[in-house]
Amino acid sequence: MATGKRPDKSGSVDAPGAGKMPASDELDSRRRSLEAKLVSKGVGPKASSDDKGTETAAGVAQAMKLSSEFIAGVLAGAGLGWLADRFLGTSPWGLIILLLLGFCAGTLNILRSAGHVAENRGLTSIKEVDRDKPE
Repeated sequence: MATGKRPDKSGSVDAPGAGKMPASDELDSRRRSLEAKLVSKGVGPKASSDDKGTETAAGVAQAMKLSSEFIAGVLAGAGLGWLADRFLGTSPWGLIILLLLGFCAGTLNILRSAGHVAENRGLTSIKEVDRDKPE
C-alpha cells in the first residue's frame, strides 16, 4: 500500500486497447456516420456562413421598422397634444394625455409587428358566425 505510486486513473486495466487513442481515419468514419444519422433524423447542419449576412440585415431592418413605428406613435401623440393645447387652451394637459396615448399606440404597434398581439379584426356579425358553422 505504501509504495509511493499513484493509482492509475485511465480506466479499467483489463479492457483491451485501454489507453490507446483511435486512429484519425477511424475518427473520420465515426464522424461521417454520425452526420449521416443526424441528417436522416432531420437535424442537419446549420445555415452556412453566407446566410449569416442576410440574417443580420434582416434583423437590422426589423429593428429599424419597430423603432420607427414607436417613434412615429410618440411624435404623433405629442404633435396632436400640442395642437390641442394651442387651440383649446388646455395647456399642458392635452400634450401630456396625448403623448401618453401616443406612447401606448407606439407600443401596441411594436407588439403587433413583432407578432405578440393579434390584429384587431373588429366585431363579427351573427350572420358571419352562422355562415362559418358546418350544418
